Amino acid sequence: MNVNYSNEKWNKLIRILKIAEAVLMVITLIAGVTAVCIPDTASKNEKQYRQENDSRKVQQTDQSAEFSGNREEIFEESVSGPSKAGEQDDDSSAQIRKLLADMTLEEKIMQMFVIVPEELVDHAANTVTEAGNITKNALDQYQVGGVFFSAQNLENPEQVRSMLENMQKYSMESSGIPLFLSLDEEGGTVVRIADNSAFGVMNVGDMRAVESAEDAYKAGFYIGSYLSELGFNLDFAPVADVITNRENTVVKKRSFGSNPAEVSGDVLAFIKGLHENHMLGCMKHFPGHGGTAADSHNGEAISDRTLEELRSSELVPFRDGINAGVQVIMAGHITIPEITHEEPASLSKAAVGDLLRKEMGFSGIVITDAMNMQAVTNGSSPADTAVKAVKAGVDMILLPVNFKEAYEAIRDAVKSGEIAEERIDQSVIRILTVKKNSLIW
Repeated sequence: MNVNYSNEKWNKLIRILKIAEAVLMVITLIAGVTAVCIPDTASKNEKQYRQENDSRKVQQTDQSAEFSGNREEIFEESVSGPSKAGEQDDDSSAQIRKLLADMTLEEKIMQMFVIVPEELVDHAANTVTEAGNITKNALDQYQVGGVFFSAQNLENPEQVRSMLENMQKYSMESSGIPLFLSLDEEGGTVVRIADNSAFGVMNVGDMRAVESAEDAYKAGFYIGSYLSELGFNLDFAPVADVITNRENTVVKKRSFGSNPAEVSGDVLAFIKGLHENHMLGCMKHFPGHGGTAADSHNGEAISDRTLEELRSSELVPFRDGINAGVQVIMAGHITIPEITHEEPASLSKAAVGDLLRKEMGFSGIVITDAMNMQAVTNGSSPADTAVKAVKAGVDMILLPVNFKEAYEAIRDAVKSGEIAEERIDQSVIRILTVKKNSLIW
C-alpha cells in the first residue's frame, strides 16, 4: 500500500525532531548519565505482551510519553500491511475458487455473517466467556464468517486467549476457514479491552486529540499489539469520518478531525500500526458520519450533503484508503437523500454498488454497521434488512437482530431467484480473499 508522507511539512518536522534528540543526547552526556532512555513503542510492547498477565505493570502515563519512539518510521513511503484488497496470486485464486466450488449455498451465506457468541450458541440470556463443546457443535452447524465480542465477553487475558484460540481451532476443524475474531477498539470512548484493568493496558484516548500522523500510527500500533497478542484479528477501527457538522456528537471525539487530508493521513497511519501487528483494520462509516447531527444507534441519521460536497470532503479518506489497499470498509446507517433517497447507505445500491464499488473502485469487503441499531431496525425486520443489504452490494452483515432469520431470508431469496447465487459467490470470494491475504491460513 503506497502512501507518501514525504512532503515538506513532514520533512521539516523530522529535521526538528532529530535536532531535539541530538540536543537531548548532549545534555544527558554532560550530566554524566550513562544511558538515554527514550522508550520505543515497538520494543516496549514486544517485551510487555509476551509476559503473563500477573507480571504486566503498565503505568498510566501521559499519552505523548507513552507513544514516544522512532519518529521516522511512519514517514516511510509505503504503509506496510496485508496485500491490497482483491489482490491474489494464481495459486491463491485457484485455492479460493476450489473451496468455493465445494461449499454449499448455505455454507456460503453463513460466511457473510459476523455475529455475537451468544447468538452463535443460542444462549441469548447468558453471557459467553468460554468456548467448549457447545461452541464446537454450533460452529459445525453454523460456519459463520466471524464473531464479534463485547466487553461482557472479555474478562482477563488468559480467558480471552483460551476462548479465541478454541473458537478458531473449532472453525478450522469444521470448515477449514478461519473466523474473523473482531471487536471495536478505537481508543477513547469506544474500547472493550483498555477500560478493563485486568488487561493492564492503557487507553490511548480519543482520536480527536491526536495531533499528527505519527501519533495516529503509534496509537494503532499500540492497540494492534495487545489485540493481536490476545488472539483478535479484526478491529473495527479507525473512524474515517470527516466532521462537517458542528452539531455532530456520535463521532465528534472519535474522528481525527475536520480536515479531509489530515484525517486521511491519520487514518492510514493508524491502519499501518494495526497491520504491523497482523491486525486487520476497518475504515468506517462510509460514506461519512461527520455530516449528521443524529446518532444512527438511536434512529435515523440524515446528512444533507451533496455528492460534490462528499467527494471533496467525507469521501477523501475512503478514496485514499482504497488507493492504498485497505481491505475492509464499513457502510454506515446514514441517510443521504441526494444519493440514498430514504434508505440508509448500508442498504443502498446507489451508495454501495454504484458509489463505493463502481466509482471509487473498492474491491474488498463491505460490511454493514451493526444491524441491531435503530436506524435500520425501526419498521424493518432482520429478514428484510439482510436481503436489502445483499442486494445493495454488501458482503458481510454485522450483528443482525436475529441471525437465523436473516440467514434464512437470504437463502430463500437466492432459491426464489430474487438474488442470484453468483451475487453470493462474489461476496464469498472477497471474504475468502481477504482472509487468505490477511490471516494465517
